[in-house]
Amino acid sequence: MGRAQESFGKKENEKKRLKKQKDKLEKREERQANAKKGQSLDDMLAYVDENGNISSTPPDPTKKKEIKTEDIQIGITRREDMEDEDPVRTGSVTFFNESKGYGFIKDAVSQESVFVHVNGLVDRIKENDKVTFEVEMGHKGPSAVRVKLAAV
Repeated sequence: MGRAQESFGKKENEKKRLKKQKDKLEKREERQANAKKGQSLDDMLAYVDENGNISSTPPDPTKKKEIKTEDIQIGITRREDMEDEDPVRTGSVTFFNESKGYGFIKDAVSQESVFVHVNGLVDRIKENDKVTFEVEMGHKGPSAVRVKLAAV
C-alpha cells in the first residue's frame, strides 16, 4: 500500500492555514502586551464638545445652554403647518423634442427646470411657448403634467 497522496494544492492550503494561525497568535500577544490594565474610569471617558467633536476634556459648564423640550422637533413638519401654494405654475418651454416626445419647462418663479413628457400635455407646445403646468413626482424626479398654453 502507498501513503496518502498529497497534492501541491493541499500543501499550499496547509501552509496558508498555518501562517494565518501564526499571525493571529502574534496579533493576540501584541494586543495583550499593549493592553493598559487598571485604567481608571476617567481615563476611559470621552466627551463631546459643542461642535460635536470628541475630546478628552469635559465641557465648560459656563457655555451650557438651556433648551426647552417643547422647542425640540423630531421628524418633519405637519401638513397643516405648511402653507398651501397654488399647484398651477407658469413658465416657458426651454426645449422640446417632438420626435422623442419630451422637453423641459423653466418655472417663472423658481427658475428651476422641470421635465415634461408628451403624455403630460393638454395642448401642443413648442420651444419658447408660455405655459401653465402642475408638478408631480415622476420616476426620476419632478415632472410637469397638465401642461396647457398660457392665455396671452
